[in-house]
Amino acid sequence: MNNHDPRMQKGPAFSFGTRHRHLQANFSPGPGYLVPSNITRVGRDGTPAYSVYGRRKDIQPFQTPGPGSYSPENAIKTTYYSPPAFSLSARTKLFRNDQTPGPAAYMLPPVLGPRVVNKTAAPNVSFSGRSPIGSFHEDLRKTPGPGTYQVVDSCVYRHKAPQYSITGRNMMPGDTTKKPGPGAHHPERVTFTGIKAPSFSFGIRHSEYIAPIIVDGGD
Repeated sequence: MNNHDPRMQKGPAFSFGTRHRHLQANFSPGPGYLVPSNITRVGRDGTPAYSVYGRRKDIQPFQTPGPGSYSPENAIKTTYYSPPAFSLSARTKLFRNDQTPGPAAYMLPPVLGPRVVNKTAAPNVSFSGRSPIGSFHEDLRKTPGPGTYQVVDSCVYRHKAPQYSITGRNMMPGDTTKKPGPGAHHPERVTFTGIKAPSFSFGIRHSEYIAPIIVDGGD
């Protein structure tokens, strides 16, 4: 930020980069892909290969500097003691927002009264308003009556007796399913324990509108 005060600490700042080009999802070689002849299934065949390069440039001779290449007069500040030197530069742009307080921003301590910095002050007495409580014009009708106060529990200032609470009746756990009584059984209807005569039952009545079964006999 250009308006940042250099006297304060500056937090880290990050910028957003540019959008990269969209990469294609498939980069497999096409039908024109040709495997070099020196590549086998285990790698290169190992035959030495040589390439021809261009001619290198000739090495130029070293240019030795002459006496006029040095400036010993500029080394006075590094070899001898010199007084400090200061230069005037233009006002930087970062201090335009620096609000320096003016003369009216400061307040001098008071020189009169009990708040003088270097003087001992006598005690000061101030008058306050008349309190309506305890004065001759107090309205005694607003005095709280006996029902205003609550009775203090005796357990607060005496030994507290043990207290017990009454809970509901506890029932013993058991089987709550309904059991059949003596009248729920019919022993006179039991016939498989003795000898019984054979019994027959009539079937259902068939409808006379049902078509008979026709069996196709081959000739």
